[in-house]
Amino acid sequence: MARGAAAMATAAGKKKGSTFVIDCSKPVDDKIMDVASLEKFLQERIKVGGKPGALGDAVTVTRDKTKITVTATSDFSKRYLKYLTKKYLKKNNVRDWLRVISSNKDRNVYELRYFNIAENEGEEEED
Repeated sequence: MARGAAAMATAAGKKKGSTFVIDCSKPVDDKIMDVASLEKFLQERIKVGGKPGALGDAVTVTRDKTKITVTATSDFSKRYLKYLTKKYLKKNNVRDWLRVISSNKDRNVYELRYFNIAENEGEEEED
C-alpha cells in the first residue's frame, strides 16, 4: 500500500505538458540575429532522455516570424530553455548586448532585450 501511494505522489508532481515562447522581435528587427539559427540550435541541443538532438515526439520546436515556440509533452524546465538561449547568445557574441527576460504578462514567454547602457552615461558626465 505504501508503494502505491508513493508512486501516485510522484506522478502527480510531474508537469503534464508545457509550451514556452521565446520572443526575438527586437534583435531580429535590428538584424543582429537570425531566428532560424536559434531554432536549429535548440533542436540540436535540447536533451531528451540524456541525448541531445533526439527530440522525437516529446519536444517540438517551431518558428513564427520572430518567435520560437517549444512544446513539450513530458516535463520540461523553463530554466533549461533560458540556459540554452543564453548559451546561443554567448556562442554568437551578442551576450554582451542582449539578455533573456521573462515577460511580465505571461510567465511562459521569454523576451530578448537590450541592456540599458545609455542611462549610466549621463550620470558620469555631470561631475
